Amino acid sequence: MDVSPLAKRNRVFPRVVGIATATPPNSYSQRELLDIFGITDQRIRSLFMNSAIDRRFLTLPPEEEDGGGRRMETQGELLRKHRASSVEMGARAVREVVARTGFDLSEIGYICCVTTTGLLTPGLSAHLIKELGLSVHTSRLDVVGMGCNAGLNGLNAVAGWAGAHPGRPALMVCVETCSAAYVFDGTMRTAVVNSLFGDGAAAVVLMADPVGLLDLPESGIRAEGPTILKFSSCIIPDAIDAMRYDWDDDQGKFSFFLDRDVPYVVGAHAELIIDRLLANTGVRRSDVAHWIIHSGGKKVIDSVQINLGLTRHDVRHTTGVLRDYGNLSSGSFLFSYERLMAEGLVNAGDYGVLMTMGPGSTIETALVRY
Repeated sequence: MDVSPLAKRNRVFPRVVGIATATPPNSYSQRELLDIFGITDQRIRSLFMNSAIDRRFLTLPPEEEDGGGRRMETQGELLRKHRASSVEMGARAVREVVARTGFDLSEIGYICCVTTTGLLTPGLSAHLIKELGLSVHTSRLDVVGMGCNAGLNGLNAVAGWAGAHPGRPALMVCVETCSAAYVFDGTMRTAVVNSLFGDGAAAVVLMADPVGLLDLPESGIRAEGPTILKFSSCIIPDAIDAMRYDWDDDQGKFSFFLDRDVPYVVGAHAELIIDRLLANTGVRRSDVAHWIIHSGGKKVIDSVQINLGLTRHDVRHTTGVLRDYGNLSSGSFLFSYERLMAEGLVNAGDYGVLMTMGPGSTIETALVRY
């Protein structure tokens, strides 16, 4: 394999030091959810049962006091659920990743919080700084409303901060309480969303390490992740409304919408963005050993796999996360990354591509080397 021109540059690239994930306590099969909500429409039941999802973690609406099923939450209740669940899950993921890597919470210099499934002012970063007892001088950023692709938008910002502050750990937290964004109106529009998304959080620590501290056993830091080499973005303005989260006047709530053409729009642009990512790097598509692709849904995964010529093995973690968690929006690709690292099949020098898709319509990518 050719030596990448990236490796010849006199620059310290940030490295992913570690990752941890968190979910709500309860998960449900697709059939259990259909029964809980009393859904008898055969079109909707077929949609749920053919989603390639086995189970999802969700915080369901409370039960009616008279035993008449689940009570539909108001928009205010949904926003409060988003805040409580996001702070709890996000804090749990952060504590876990900091403990795994051997850092102390007091060492975190930067925190970037990513979420789309609820509105918070002040942002989640402020709530997590208070909840975790981080330094009041911690630099912070909230990435809000960018959808499933936003994990890589946030990672780009965190990598930039880490590269500008060598030796200081930076943190990204993707938290999505998708159950705080559900609307139940019996239509196929909302059924598509309700059949797909789950709740979850993922936290990663990054650090630029010009002196090799991460490789010294006596440092007490346990680093296992790749170096981030490059990001590349693609927005498809003609499909700006294909994925959106906007206000439903009839229901008096925010509501997600996914156009039926989303898989084809994403698939048609997959090669374009990957070619742009690898341009001038010396890395060919055949050199990429690990593909971490957002678990956007069965048809989206199939479309990306076909257009990039990937095997079922290449997308095994993407399909595995969809099966076990559903679509976790911005944090999905990090759940797949965690599985890849736990698998133990990554070799030093391997190249990997991270790829997410979301509203805009957009595709975000990153090239990494292990």
